Amino acid sequence: MDYRNGEISHWMHADAAASPPPRAAPAPLPTAAQDLVIVGGGLTGLWAAYYASRRHPEWAITVLEAERVGYGASGRNGGWLSGLIPGNRAVYARAVDRAGGNGLAAVRAFQGELFATIDEVLEVLAAEGIDAHQVRGGNLEVAQTAAGMERLRARRAADIEYGYGEDQAVLQSPDEVTARIEVAHAHGGVLYPQTAAVDPALLCQGLAGALRARGARICEGARAGAVQAAAGTGPATVVTERGAVSGATVLVCLEAYSGSLRSGLPALGPRQVIPVNSSMIVTEPLSDADWQRIGWDGRACLGDAAHTFVYAQRTADGRIAIGGRGSPYRFNSGTPGAGEVDRCTVAQLARQLAGLFPQVFPDGRVPVAHAWRGVIGVTRDWCAGVFFDDRARVGTVRGYAGHGVTATNLAARTLLDRAEGLDTPLTRLPWNDHDSGAWEPEPIRWAGVHGMYRLFGVADAWEERRGAQRTSLLARLGGRLAGLAE
Repeated sequence: MDYRNGEISHWMHADAAASPPPRAAPAPLPTAAQDLVIVGGGLTGLWAAYYASRRHPEWAITVLEAERVGYGASGRNGGWLSGLIPGNRAVYARAVDRAGGNGLAAVRAFQGELFATIDEVLEVLAAEGIDAHQVRGGNLEVAQTAAGMERLRARRAADIEYGYGEDQAVLQSPDEVTARIEVAHAHGGVLYPQTAAVDPALLCQGLAGALRARGARICEGARAGAVQAAAGTGPATVVTERGAVSGATVLVCLEAYSGSLRSGLPALGPRQVIPVNSSMIVTEPLSDADWQRIGWDGRACLGDAAHTFVYAQRTADGRIAIGGRGSPYRFNSGTPGAGEVDRCTVAQLARQLAGLFPQVFPDGRVPVAHAWRGVIGVTRDWCAGVFFDDRARVGTVRGYAGHGVTATNLAARTLLDRAEGLDTPLTRLPWNDHDSGAWEPEPIRWAGVHGMYRLFGVADAWEERRGAQRTSLLARLGGRLAGLAE
């Protein structure tokens, strides 16, 4: 099997090939103190800089990026602009209840803000003239086993409890599923109409272009090693390989790469977040005849109900991009570099794609064009947190757990509200200052993460082989050990 491997992602490679960036020296670091310094040129950092430039056009704003804009998960993900909450809803609700609030109402408010954020992102793209191949085709979650359909029904019931409307999570019969997408062995599904598909690299590059047009400075190739909070009222300083930059406010938006930064601040402490691998493949463009066999019109996003789930989209140029966890975690929180994927994981994703569409990929022969991987930031309870230290004037967000394309925009606006000392609906959402606890030291966490995914893989195989009507005990045990059960 001959395919491109790594090189960040198909999105980054294809978009650069279509519109090669001009060769220029990296932007110099500013010498004067900035009003806002952002560490990380992914979606959270870009959105934070974008909204800050709109609120305060007079501000001096600098974004520091270790590699280039979109290098991390923001340019490697599956491109789902969805309403998925980045975390376990029951965990958020219990935390609010313990603090004397109404946990259910808080999570419902969180859900409502995420739905509104999908609209917000699409409106910004339209206003700024950013073409990220955005199409609001919804996403279809499909069950290929009876046990998977039981989980989808339970998930939909929880969705309604936690803030979805009846028309925002619509049960689908097997015939309704296959009328949209001809998935093999469909037992039914759930349709989420609010989701949009995007090209994540184009989204990052479009935001970067809008920022530069507004006068913000983006310094690529400026890897930050430390944030030094000043004593008293002085500005904080970000120390990079190219020099130091000081700012009245500093926002750290590194997600899964947070472990490499030294700061001394509790929210940025060791073992707060770990990088978990997520791998993707993309096919060669499919023929019109193949698309007729699949019937995938409208570019709806596609997911499945397996424990080792996959997520997919039909790309604007007629390919299928599909992702899943594969080998989940590198010892001692290793990150993926340029993103090469082992052949075993590529073969696993190809088998999963062939299992969805055997009418197009007989005998598992999938024409893979490109494989890559990135890392998602995962906290110990799989819930995201937004933090701002008023004394140090340093904020951060962490732990999207793979649900960040929409949540990054909401997090960026929340961080800015908190930096300005505002009391808004965003600053009252339950991910503000959410304490997830710390991950176990090595080698315990390596064994734990790999053991959890092994349980899920065995459970999927058992359910399919036995035609199970209910979720296996192994999967339920894995979910409880990981803190995923709602």
